[in-house]
Amino acid sequence: MIDVLVSGAAGRMGREVVKALTEADGIRAVAAVDPGHADRTIDDGHGGELLCRGDLSAALAGARPHVMVDFTHPNAVEGNLRAALAAGVHCVVGTTGLSVDVLQGLAAGAPEGVCLFVAPNFAIGAVLMMRFAAEAARFMPHVEIIELHHDRKADAPSGTALRTAALVAAARNEVPGAPGRETELAEGARGALVDQVSVHSIRLPGLVAHQEVIFGGKGQTLSIRHDSIDRSSFMPGVVLAVREVVSRSGLIIGLENLMEA
Repeated sequence: MIDVLVSGAAGRMGREVVKALTEADGIRAVAAVDPGHADRTIDDGHGGELLCRGDLSAALAGARPHVMVDFTHPNAVEGNLRAALAAGVHCVVGTTGLSVDVLQGLAAGAPEGVCLFVAPNFAIGAVLMMRFAAEAARFMPHVEIIELHHDRKADAPSGTALRTAALVAAARNEVPGAPGRETELAEGARGALVDQVSVHSIRLPGLVAHQEVIFGGKGQTLSIRHDSIDRSSFMPGVVLAVREVVSRSGLIIGLENLMEA
């Protein structure tokens, strides 16, 4: 049995994680942490309740989980990971906003045999979208990314967009110019440059998580799009990560590295 602590358990993603873990065979949610919901219960989605605690360190010491799943906030996640890793707890992280340098430092300071797993997106379809975009970039280097998320998402561009831009940059053989930047009538109209790829971030109520990668070529365009219309789309990836990290160590970035195990 894999015992899991869910950090950010009272949030929209956290509640879905608790339900998914409760439903999964061989996994159980043994602790929930959310400072804004301390000493209140959350529904586990299967007729039970889980008491939400406000102190992560106390919850780690009391529940002694094998894995922590973190869906919190960019301002909180680094401290959460330091506490969990120091306790020898494997980490599955869906909170974006930490640089690779910070993640590498956290992993380097963890005890031997402990895994820090980070995914910019836990939806299987999103992983495939990024893979297909990297393949297309080999042949169609003119590309821009449009990512759309709910209006409460704290960071922009999204972790998925950053990861996609990095994969595209690694795959394509040339870097075409991004025309129009020198004549922008409003700053930022041409998007942000990430690894020399233009990225446009949209934040609106009613959205969940969506991304379109648009390629242009002579007389043609190619669009690769993924839509998460419900947060349940991320749960198979979260469950997969929880199962896998207990037998791995070090820093792993990207769900594709577990899908090919």
